[in-house]
Amino acid sequence: MKNIDTIIQELDLNNHLSFEEIPDLDLYMDQVIQLFENKFAGSKRNNDEKVLTKTMINNYAKGKLFFPIQNKKYSKDHLILISMIYQMKGAFSISDVKTTLDKLNTKMTEDDFDLQHLYKRYLQLSETNVDMFKEDVQAHKQEVSKEVVKLEDTDAEYLEQLLMVATLTSMSNYYRRAAEKIVDEIGKEEEV
Repeated sequence: MKNIDTIIQELDLNNHLSFEEIPDLDLYMDQVIQLFENKFAGSKRNNDEKVLTKTMINNYAKGKLFFPIQNKKYSKDHLILISMIYQMKGAFSISDVKTTLDKLNTKMTEDDFDLQHLYKRYLQLSETNVDMFKEDVQAHKQEVSKEVVKLEDTDAEYLEQLLMVATLTSMSNYYRRAAEKIVDEIGKEEEV
């Protein structure tokens, strides 16, 4: 197995759309797609994968994942929401993303909510999450290595890879399921 530090480095974990990268002027759809493709190219698993397409954006708009655009242009707040959608859709169904963002979109249109302030907090938490993730992966790697030694098998490298995949998948499922429980709570609050 590759060195775990190399694998972590290849993940490009600090890959979030920063405020400096979001233009102050509104963008047309093609410009939004280009911005996201350029920014998140390192997050793609292979070159055939698309970060964002016109169909995706249109589906997000039809599904009311973000508040309506004006004059076929996307504002800074739209780009922030699309960035958050991009991050969430890796773990959630579109329905769960909608449930999560529904109240925020209402706050944006009715309460003049400061989304940029919230996004700054989100980016700060993401930085902290990266540090925590790196530490956790290293700890899992150590535990997996200990267990593989106990197997006394000649194919230790493969077994280490297998157990590492199983461990990380298991942890991913725990986090996703916990997040889904929170989404379910949000959904119940919306029904009231």
